[in-house]
Amino acid sequence: MTHLHLAVALDGTGWHPASWREPGARPGDVFTAGYWTGLVREAERAALDLVTLEDALGPQSSVPLAFDHRTDQVRGRLDAVLIAARVAPETTHVGIVPTTSTTHTEPFHVGIGIASLDFVSRGRAGWRPQISARAAEAAHFGRRVLPELTPADFGAPETEALVAGLLTEAGDHVEVVRRLWDSWEDDAEIRDAATGRFLDRDKLHYIDFAGEQFSVRGPSITPRPPQGQPLVTALAHSAPIYRFAARGADVVFVTPHSRDEAASIIGEIRAAEAETGRTGAPLAVLGDLVVFLDDEPGAAAARLARLDRVDPLASDAEVFAGTPAELADLLLDRSAAGLAGFRLRPGVLPHDLTAIADGLVPELRRRGAFRDAYAEDTLRARFGLPRPANRYAAAP
Repeated sequence: MTHLHLAVALDGTGWHPASWREPGARPGDVFTAGYWTGLVREAERAALDLVTLEDALGPQSSVPLAFDHRTDQVRGRLDAVLIAARVAPETTHVGIVPTTSTTHTEPFHVGIGIASLDFVSRGRAGWRPQISARAAEAAHFGRRVLPELTPADFGAPETEALVAGLLTEAGDHVEVVRRLWDSWEDDAEIRDAATGRFLDRDKLHYIDFAGEQFSVRGPSITPRPPQGQPLVTALAHSAPIYRFAARGADVVFVTPHSRDEAASIIGEIRAAEAETGRTGAPLAVLGDLVVFLDDEPGAAAARLARLDRVDPLASDAEVFAGTPAELADLLLDRSAAGLAGFRLRPGVLPHDLTAIADGLVPELRRRGAFRDAYAEDTLRARFGLPRPANRYAAAP
């Protein structure tokens, strides 16, 4: 049996809005390095493929595309790239994938940040670019004005045009970052003390990218990262984002609510790959699930119901509450539709992450569906991706 890929998405005290009130939750530690180091080490203890770290340029919100001004849920977060850099030296195998905005963050800064993370983690860095459509986030920077959107605006031609423009910009952003990672050839550093030559200037390259939103000349100030191209991921819910992922990502997270829907989404993604002329390896498609796990049958559902009475959970992804064995049944059934694996969003941290490590992973191993230990040296290799050739290097 082919082994599943398993990732966890880490955010605050968990993905349930009332998670911070749970016994065992640690809301007082969310802004400490030790909290995040402990969570990522727990994922590594289970030999998970990677962790993703959420981020945004504004406070969390219970409504899409606007701030809710609530004060009864976790608000505020540490910078995802900086968390990743802090936890990387404290771990040895698990992939670390921070999120950044492509709408307001300069691709040059993102490129050197993720490249630096790849050096610090010795080839375990990934990246999840995402657009920022909130008007208040645009106001942080003052370089553009975005309209205030409400749910009533969803589906309107103006909103779809706005999102399409942000996705086009995001595609350019990813392309620039990828070119910057290649702007140093692998052997550009000579480090020859005898001749006094540290660098071969002929092996640094201008990328000369010119798009609608920015022009970037390059080269990077950071040498080519250990993986050459760190793993690029995307979260996608619709055809335009499937096309964005097909153009620039290696792994895509999707949100099916059934086996049939998973098969349908995979079909749309493969069509997007053909439409965009994608070359190389097809996207690895991982399904997202919010999970509540307890060993006793019915306990997780009761816990979720109790949390929902405090503050109901609304999610783009399917919500699962059950035992590790029941979740293993679902994952294996869903994987038969063609999903390469899953990204699990723990409902409550650290409870549900520990349950993944101590319950789900052993169950999947018992069924021959998950690895016993890490085998690959880099995150790309874990997804079967070779270290790519440098686009600017002269052919031998």
